[in-house]
Amino acid sequence: MKNATLRQLKVFEAVARNLSFSRAAEELHLTQPAVSTQVKKLEEHAGLPLFEQLGKKIHLTPAGHEMLHSGRVIIQQFQEIELAMAQFKGVSGGKLNVTVISAGDYFFPRLLVDFARRHSGVTLNFGVCNREELLQQLTDNRTDLAIMGRPPLDMDTVNEPFAPHPYVMVAAPGHPLAGKKRIPISRLAREPFVVRETGSDTRDSMEQGFGAHLAQLNIAMEIKSTETIKQAVMAGMGVSFLSTHTISRELQAGSLTILDVQGFPLILNWYVVHRKNKRLPPVAQAFKGFLINEGAALIEQAIGVRAKTRK
Repeated sequence: MKNATLRQLKVFEAVARNLSFSRAAEELHLTQPAVSTQVKKLEEHAGLPLFEQLGKKIHLTPAGHEMLHSGRVIIQQFQEIELAMAQFKGVSGGKLNVTVISAGDYFFPRLLVDFARRHSGVTLNFGVCNREELLQQLTDNRTDLAIMGRPPLDMDTVNEPFAPHPYVMVAAPGHPLAGKKRIPISRLAREPFVVRETGSDTRDSMEQGFGAHLAQLNIAMEIKSTETIKQAVMAGMGVSFLSTHTISRELQAGSLTILDVQGFPLILNWYVVHRKNKRLPPVAQAFKGFLINEGAALIEQAIGVRAKTRK
């Protein structure tokens, strides 16, 4: 094993975690043949197969399980070394690893650009994913900071709110309820709903917003893409519950309208989240402070939608 490389271990770990060469390749931004080559080289160094294929699925061999355990220890040690070296670089020479829930990609890049302008030399490693993937990144220590609307309740994390996150009911401008005042939820519940999938941040927030009325809703369609939901609503397929931070362009263009529903908007928060035992590098500490002190104003400026108090 003396000639095995850290790169080979990282590629192997990604394949072992996903139990898929193609998903590992997508995650690592490599081609599938490149991933297969790295794993094959590691198996040659080990002198044993690390995976076996049963049917269409791959599984770790006993040697693979041991390699995964030891490889993760080695990868973690290198991450700790990188973190220790980052302490000497300070903010300007550091690398910021941050991941945001999908609703945040409508404004978050602007915040990153603003932060980077103030700290020359900062390297940005920025990812966007759904809630399940984001929580897995926190679990696997693959991100320093996570930006989300609903912090995990079953993880040992530090959760700091930094900006209001309003949710509203939207419809096409020609919808019969458009322009109506103080629409009762009982009336809204008769409309077909086009909503995000179960387990998403938006769906969890919707369940909180409707509470006991949730069972009354006519959920006609579940879609994993907010952009597709907006298109469906604009086409007249139903109403939807969405973050105001995802619909600013459509509101300005007049292709969507916010319904005046009793109890809405629902005002939640954006949170910056990290593992409690995570030793944040200076650049991550600085970015966290930047979000807490200036995030709300910068989001409002970027989106152009002010959070209103709940009705």
